[in-house]
Amino acid sequence: MIIREYYQREAPDPVLADDVVLALARSHEPRIEAVTGIDETGGEARVYYLDRRWVFKVQRPQQRRSWTNLEKEVRFLEQIAADDPGVPVPRVAGYGREGTVEYTLMTRIGGDAAVRTPIPDAARPAMLEALGRVLRRIHAIQQATLRLSGLFPEEYTAEDLRASVAEDITEWAERFATKSLGWPFPFTPADLSARSRDRVPDDPPAVALHTNPGPTHTFVDSSTGAFVGLIDFGDAYIGHPARDLGRWPAARDRAAVMRGYREAGKLDPGFLAFWPVATVLADLLVMYRSEAGRAEARADLLATVREWDRA
Repeated sequence: MIIREYYQREAPDPVLADDVVLALARSHEPRIEAVTGIDETGGEARVYYLDRRWVFKVQRPQQRRSWTNLEKEVRFLEQIAADDPGVPVPRVAGYGREGTVEYTLMTRIGGDAAVRTPIPDAARPAMLEALGRVLRRIHAIQQATLRLSGLFPEEYTAEDLRASVAEDITEWAERFATKSLGWPFPFTPADLSARSRDRVPDDPPAVALHTNPGPTHTFVDSSTGAFVGLIDFGDAYIGHPARDLGRWPAARDRAAVMRGYREAGKLDPGFLAFWPVATVLADLLVMYRSEAGRAEARADLLATVREWDRA
């Protein structure tokens, strides 16, 4: 599912004064001493680092998207902490609103984003497999409270999923055209959409998804490249769990995430049926965004469709 674009680009986006941040943060953790840094690389949010161990996160108004929601992230993280406290994700210490400021106070995950960290080739598979194991644990938490909260958009039924797949493939084809990329396959977007929709099971599994556990939100040890944790759950929605495994650009990386995910035991047939569709959607995303990865993604997508033809 393609998350909608930002919708209020002209909104003011002031940086909060240190004393404002500290007053709000100390209402939850009185021993916090100082603002030690500000990070704006996350896109939707601005992060203030406190004492180098806390994160004070606010929604940036001009970066807000229809599905981005700090309260939703808090609910998700709290449910993970309640059901499986060993999962390496931030722990929520406080959430609130003060005037126009909506904020979350949470623990800081160590290391740095994989996208900014050189990862040794020898360490890369193990890091991705560890991520896969963590995603399996996240997908296994209790779902009822999250669904009843009304905060999580749902792509729950087979009809929802088929419609979403068709929409995504159509939209990627249109974006290719506006970027003058053409449609580089020996079948039409409609053909690919039909083949993909045929892979959707009649009773698909559906869980709360991180949505983008890719290189930007996967944190690794800066020295070794080992997996450290996963951040940023603000775009979460309820959908097919295979979607969370398709967010790494390279097919070999996605395969490593899948290996880790499978370690916990047998997967639902509906997961296995839809997994190749998730990789097709991932390949279309890579082809649109990355000139360097375009050839590899095209080859992977063609291989997937040929495998469908042989089945």
